Amino acid sequence: MTANKKAVFILLGQSNAVGHGVPMDEADKITAPLANVFGLHRRDNQRLHPTALTWSGYTSDGMNLGEEQDHTYSLANCLAADWQHRIDGGDALPDLYIVQIAIGAQGVTKEYMWYPFREEKLIPGKLGTADISLFPFTVRILSLLKDSLGTFDILGLHWRGGENDVTADTSDLQTELHEIYCRIFREFSSILNDPPIVLHKLCCPDRMNDMDPTGGHLANMHLINRVFAELADSHSNISLFDVNNAPFYENVGREKGVFLPDAVHYTAKTNRWVAESITEQYIKRLTIK
Repeated sequence: MTANKKAVFILLGQSNAVGHGVPMDEADKITAPLANVFGLHRRDNQRLHPTALTWSGYTSDGMNLGEEQDHTYSLANCLAADWQHRIDGGDALPDLYIVQIAIGAQGVTKEYMWYPFREEKLIPGKLGTADISLFPFTVRILSLLKDSLGTFDILGLHWRGGENDVTADTSDLQTELHEIYCRIFREFSSILNDPPIVLHKLCCPDRMNDMDPTGGHLANMHLINRVFAELADSHSNISLFDVNNAPFYENVGREKGVFLPDAVHYTAKTNRWVAESITEQYIKRLTIK
């Protein structure tokens, strides 16, 4: 197996990109910087107008450039741990560089921090305090990757967001959501030369009905998923991820085998499975090459 010199993974979105509700056991926390996985620590890179990126050995705290919620079983932390474990076990993987930018309860419509036309600001802090204009901030971070790393291979840009947009007016979603997402992913694609973009389908109907028993939020969830499907159908570099395909998914109860009891946030097991799947897919790509 021949490995490229550097690989990059990008995780963007809201609480399921943060790893909300799944704190790490003490034994799993990554406190000693990893040797072959690197991240962007908030103390060095959380600036509205960064001019350069400062990488450091990956730990499970401080690497989300959005909110301050650390040592969670987020997809980013699970991937970092799995990647280093595979290298330590003899897999000829390249060094991995992770970009994570997420704040809980934030969508892409007008009320939220991912809205691309929002007034620019950057207030750091925990959930409820952090207030960051996430789209322009992310654009600037991604624009610095080439100067920082030179040549690299992108495992994927994963989008885990959209849940809070179900609260928007349905007519607004119908008229504006597709163009908002086109604006966001067109910019990311241009910067990164059409990277593989993975949109995580919203699969939390019980949570939607909790929020709105009339079914309005559930209908909006399906509308958002249709927009995701349209983007995937019309762009060769965009695909959908469906947690229903997890081998341990069960179509019973609220947790479905993949969620916490709140029926919206993924368990540590789910995030580990997704992380391991990403690594395995990349190993297959290297083998094919």
